[in-house]
This record gives sequence, structure tokens and C-alpha cells, in this order.
Amino acid sequence: MGEQPNILLIMTDQQRFDSLGCYGGEFVNTPELDRLAREGIVFDNGYVNATICTPSRACLMTGKALPGHGVYKLHDNLPEDQVLFPKRLKEKGYKTALFGKLHVSGRVTEADRRHPNDGFDIYEACNDPTLHLDSPLNAYARWVEEHHPQFWERLKRENKRLKHFPKKAHNTYWAAERTIDFLQTHDGEQPFFAMMSVFDPHDPYDDYPPEAMETIHAERLDSAESAGPQLDGEPEGLLRERQKFLKRYGSAKLEEDLRGYYASIGFLDEQAGRVLRKLEERGLMDNTLVIFTSDHGDMMGDKQLYTKGAYFYEACAKIPLLMRLPGELPEGERSSQLVQLHDLAGTILSAAGFTRKELAGVMPDTQNLLEIVRGNSVGRGYAVTQYRNSGYSHEGKYWSPSLNATMLRDSRYKLNMYHDQPGGEMKQEGELYDMLRDPREERNLWNDPQFADVKLRLTLRYVDWTVRQENLYLSGRGGEAVTSQA
Repeated sequence: MGEQPNILLIMTDQQRFDSLGCYGGEFVNTPELDRLAREGIVFDNGYVNATICTPSRACLMTGKALPGHGVYKLHDNLPEDQVLFPKRLKEKGYKTALFGKLHVSGRVTEADRRHPNDGFDIYEACNDPTLHLDSPLNAYARWVEEHHPQFWERLKRENKRLKHFPKKAHNTYWAAERTIDFLQTHDGEQPFFAMMSVFDPHDPYDDYPPEAMETIHAERLDSAESAGPQLDGEPEGLLRERQKFLKRYGSAKLEEDLRGYYASIGFLDEQAGRVLRKLEERGLMDNTLVIFTSDHGDMMGDKQLYTKGAYFYEACAKIPLLMRLPGELPEGERSSQLVQLHDLAGTILSAAGFTRKELAGVMPDTQNLLEIVRGNSVGRGYAVTQYRNSGYSHEGKYWSPSLNATMLRDSRYKLNMYHDQPGGEMKQEGELYDMLRDPREERNLWNDPQFADVKLRLTLRYVDWTVRQENLYLSGRGGEAVTSQA
């Protein structure tokens, strides 16, 4: 690669991979992102490192899996010694900008102060459009107060109760508008990294502008069949998760939420298109690496489960991942390689000029997806996703008893292990799916003796992965003192 490319990362929150047309989605029109897919490369097996916001985003921004940065739960704070990749981009001369959600630490912490190593020259953050409106770091709130004073009064008064934000006062519109303003003023003196990070389609699902409903295919949603739950030998942890859903949601609410979820995706597709057209207008398209992704998916009623949690079905653990860089990446191709969200940090730094040695020194567990696409790297061949009692219950507390689970996926099989048993029973529960023959994950092979060797092989691979993570990150965190004897 010659000249350093500009880099634009467009990120959504809680978006399932199959919500886009380029992944076979049929419920909403996504022409802008489908065009990006046609002009670049689609990763068909992109998995998150964690199925909840804060740990997942910490992985993206540090280039490390959970043991590497220590953020496991929703409200954990990223340790101050961790360095986000935008700061490393500045070492290569990049101008860096954030417009929207960061959330590598708990939202209360981020409303109060920035991470000392976030590395953004321009920091216009907002983790939730209805919370922390009085925070001086909430750039969306300050923008609404200035540009939409009448709506600002409603926003302060109604907060989470507010439905159907006006189009031009919507959080997604704001993030796109600020990214467009940044592109408009780019003078070309140094390469840029811009992160447009929107809150949608995260719940609540009724904040979409009313006109966004025109983007969905309601008749297809009404007739869609969800993948059913695997009830035979189902892990206790999954049963508990399902009970949460069944207690809180009925079929009528699910139907309403499905429409809102996909309307939000239709709207964010439109706003992403505005940003991409500004790249073209400014003549920046040919030298800009564009990446589109999300931090995890949403079950949306599939298998009688909702939002995200301690489950690793494709709708929750797999994310959309699109990349385009004219002349450097192939057009209209798909990659079946198993890749993960934290690989984007290594990919971005490599594109900016980091050598393999430099990258290994700061992010030894990340992959350069550009090398994988070009056939210069075979990749790691597996993906690991973790959940460590990460999410809150509807009572505003972490789960008790705790809920901890792990997924390891290889080229064919997916192993889901549930580590907690009530009463301290020495019993391991889990799921094993043949993703080639059973892509809907409906036949659990965990207790099938014919697949005992597969289960053992994947379990041992996870043990090896854990030991490697310990060797990479956990030893010597308190420093070390080495003496030598003559």
C-alpha cells in the first residue's frame, strides 16, 4: 500500500448481520450499505468478542479480547493504561474524530470524563440520546439545544419516554451531519480517521422518525417464521434467559418492536448514504478505507429470546462487516474467513502504516484483515466470544445467580459452554451445532455421543486460547523484577 488512506468507520449498535440486503435480509431496504457491499468485500463470518456493548467496544478500540483489556461487564471501566487505536493512529500523522457512541467504559463514567488514551482530536460523544443530557461531554445534547430548541425541551421532559424523534433532530442524523461537516472541512494536509457511531437500532425501538417506516416491508415481517428454541437438553442459563423474555414481552409488543427495529435500520442506511456521498463529492472515495460494522446483534424474538445476552446464536454473535478500499480490496467479493471485531483495530493500524512487528508489539492477538483478503494470511481459523455475567436484569442488577458462558466457533462447528450450575453442581451444560448442516441452530449435538470428539476438540482449543491470553496479557500486571546469577 502506498499513500496512507483516510479511514471512515461507520458503526451501529445492536444490529444483526442478516438485517442488510447484502446478507439476505428482506425486511427493510438498505440500498446504501448494499452498494458499499457491492463495491467492496463482505465478511460472512464476523463475530463479536462479547455479546454486550461495553466489552465488545473495548475489544474493537484496543484490538484485544476481554482478558487483554479487563472490561467484562456492561458498566466496567476500561483501565487507564489501555490505549485506544486512534491514539496510535496519531503516531502515524492522522487527524482523528469521534461522532457518537464510544462506550468503552460505563456510561456514567463516560458522561463525567474522557479516557486519557482515547486519542481523538475531535471528541463529540453521545452514548444514549436520552441520558446524561446535562453532561458537558454530551455533544448531541448541546447540538439539539442549539439547533432544535423546541425539541430540546421535549427531550429534557420526556427522556426515555420520548418516541419518534424528528428526522433532523435524531441522534443518527446528528452523527451523520457532524461526520459530513468534518469531511467538508478536510483540507488534505493529513490523513483522517473518522468514527461515526450511532445508537440505533438499539432498544428502545420506537425512537425512529415516522417517515422511516416507509423503508420496511411490513408484510414480510408479519409472515416471517423465527427459528424455534432447542428445548431438549437446553442449558439452565438459556432457560433463565428465555423466562426473562416470556415474562416481559408478548406477541403484540414483539411485532411493534420488530417494525421499529427495522425502521431504524432503514433510517441509518439513509444517513450512511449521505456520508458516503459526501466522500464522493469531495473526491475522497478512492483513498478512503470505509468500514461498516456493529457491536453485536439482537435476537428480536428468535428462539424466544430478546435483545442480547448469554447466548451465541448467529442473530446475536454475528455482525455485519463490510469493507471498501478501491484498488486495494476486491469489489463484490465475500470472505468466509472467521474474523472478529477486535481485528478491525489491527486492520486499521496496518492500513495506516504499522508494520507487522509494530502491530505485534501493541496488539499481539489482532489480525490484519487486508492480508487475509489478499491471501497473504490464513487467519486464526476460529472465533471466541465471552459473556461473564455481563448484563443487567430488569431490576437494575447483575444477574444472581451469575450467568457465564463462552462460544468457540470453527469453520464448521459452534460450541457454547455454560459455566455456572445452580447449587454448585459439578455438571457442564452447553450446545454444539453443525453450522454446515444446521445453520438455523436447531439440533443441539451436545449430548450426542457421535460428536463427543468434536466437543472435546473445541473445548481443548478454548483451553489453549485461554492459556495464550494469560501469557499475552495477565502475567506481570503488577510489574516484575528479574535477577540473574553469575
